[in-house]
Amino acid sequence: MTQDYPKPITPPPELVQQWASEWMQLQSFNRDNFMATRAAQWGADQELEACCEWLDREGWSGESRQLRAARRPKPPSLKEQALAILDDAELDAAHYNILLRALEQLDD
Repeated sequence: MTQDYPKPITPPPELVQQWASEWMQLQSFNRDNFMATRAAQWGADQELEACCEWLDREGWSGESRQLRAARRPKPPSLKEQALAILDDAELDAAHYNILLRALEQLDD
C-alpha cells in the first residue's frame, strides 16, 4: 500500500483568482499581507479538515467535532452580543429587565 502523504496544500487556481479579484477591490492600505493571510487561513483549514477526517476514520468522531469547535469557534450571535452589552450597561433595574426580556424573546 502506498501513501500519498504528505498531500500538497496548494489552493486551487479558481480560489487564487477569487482572492486576486478581492485584493484588487481593496483600498491600497488594506492590501498588505492580504494574499498571504488568505493562503495561510486556507491552508490551516485544509489541515484541520484532514485531521478531523483522520479522527473520524479512526472512530474518534466525537473528538473531531470537539477539535473543529475548539479551533474554529462560531462567533457569538447578535443576540449573545446584545446580552453581553446589556450586562455591561449601567441601567436601572426596570430598564435592564425590559431590555433583557425583549432580547430573550429573540431567536439565536
